[in-house]
Amino acid sequence: MSDIVKLTTDEQILGAFPLIQQLRPHLTKEDYLAKVKRMQAQHGYALVAAIVDGEAKSAAGYRINESLAWGKYFYVDDLITDAGSRSNGYAKLLFDWLEAEAAANGCEQFHLDSGVQRHDAHRFYLNKRMDIVAYHFYKPLP
Repeated sequence: MSDIVKLTTDEQILGAFPLIQQLRPHLTKEDYLAKVKRMQAQHGYALVAAIVDGEAKSAAGYRINESLAWGKYFYVDDLITDAGSRSNGYAKLLFDWLEAEAAANGCEQFHLDSGVQRHDAHRFYLNKRMDIVAYHFYKPLP
């Protein structure tokens, strides 16, 4: 059985790095901890994981925010299940926990973006009754 754990200590956050790196391969271990700590302090970012036998099998990073467009909303920045641990229910367990956390915090909406190449993830999100409602535009700045 797995437990959903909020990762708050440096050791816990670093323990999830190999999993997070599967989703965010551009991150280096050296930058990862500092970025997570900064996002926690400045933006209310929380990092949680489904832990099995001391190992993170699925992880998510999220924030609670408010906007004129969406009201109070729950935004999932990062959501990944270990490539070797898929189809074991870890993503469902974590996703259900995230939805409950959003409701417990009075959020009106639940949002996430997903790369266009992540077809398996899209199938999962659609099965969780999420809708595709927007295009996300991007432009790097000099």
